[in-house]
Amino acid sequence: MRRTRLDAATKDLDPPFAIVDLDAFDHNAADLVRRAAGHPIRVASKSIRVRELVSRALERPGYAGVMCYSLAEALWLSEQNVSEDLLVAYPTADRASLQKLAANETARQRVTIMVDSLEHLDFVDAAIGPHADIRVCLELDVSWRPLPGVHIGPRRSSIHTPVQAKALAAKIVQRRGFALVGVMAYEGQIAGLGDNPPGQPFRAIGIRFIQSKSGPELVERRTAVVGAVRQVADLEFVNGGGTGSLELTGSDPSVTELAAGSGLFGPTLFDAYQAFRPEPAALFALSVVRKPTKRVATLFAGGYIASGTPTPDRQPSPYLPEGLKTLGLEGAGEVQTPVTGKAAEQLKIGDRVWMRHAKAGELFERFDEVHLVHGDQIERTVPTYRGERRNFG
Repeated sequence: MRRTRLDAATKDLDPPFAIVDLDAFDHNAADLVRRAAGHPIRVASKSIRVRELVSRALERPGYAGVMCYSLAEALWLSEQNVSEDLLVAYPTADRASLQKLAANETARQRVTIMVDSLEHLDFVDAAIGPHADIRVCLELDVSWRPLPGVHIGPRRSSIHTPVQAKALAAKIVQRRGFALVGVMAYEGQIAGLGDNPPGQPFRAIGIRFIQSKSGPELVERRTAVVGAVRQVADLEFVNGGGTGSLELTGSDPSVTELAAGSGLFGPTLFDAYQAFRPEPAALFALSVVRKPTKRVATLFAGGYIASGTPTPDRQPSPYLPEGLKTLGLEGAGEVQTPVTGKAAEQLKIGDRVWMRHAKAGELFERFDEVHLVHGDQIERTVPTYRGERRNFG
């Protein structure tokens, strides 16, 4: 029984604390490689935020490189020799980090920054002055636009068509101080949007329709974009996908690598997919501190709300013991989280409840350390980014 095993491993710890179940983590890592079908997976660090676990994934066959969420993070991971291939997934306006990048030859060879306009290049030039080549990746907007004015997908790049991509690529290639080495296209409306949201059958129908139309359109357009860009630039990589879209992205002949991170931890948002189901690997424990009624147990703390739309699916969820849920009128709170259900009748003051976060790495912005559990033992305890005094926003 998983609850018994986790309770035994952490019996000497006082909640709140966080764990990663290495058995589940390794299972998920292997399943992602299976789903990637031969494409190397770049580890999305924003979904991990624990240096030890980023390295653990990279040590496995099938994983290569890190997709960082800030330039400052990429520079730090380079200093720590976590990887020699660090792609910053979002454009940067961090002048201090750009100056550090320009001054560090090793980092310039390892780190690639994201751009989707000449304004990004202008900002870099203004921040650091004359400089040696800085590696850049062109990001493609992969939203689905079925009708004029309709935009379905994340608001990211300004580059949508092959003509736009080729024109920008040609200008980057001509620009002194930059080397265009990659293209990235993240299909958030597929990779990050589950097609089987629990208890929402009509929403599921709508999402599946969008994804059934958006997916084929994207494969065709991304292939055309990459072909156009390759006419003017010698690309090292074409990155796409995310945990929720590995199969689709892997079917695109223009893609050379995939990205994934959340699937290693299996947060609750990824319960909403039909095609795969990661094991819950990242958990946190809270203590029962009140029994206001027979069927309600109040836990200390727990209000670790995930980013995104302010909807109920961003709340953490009780996991073990089974049969618990939060209260609709109170939810998970800053200092207390009431849970109810038949299982609450058996809970006593001091008992622990295991919780799951809605998103992956955001959980570890709440904890300085994470206990790595193997079987019924804590294998070791390691710092999170926060525990290493690293805050990248």
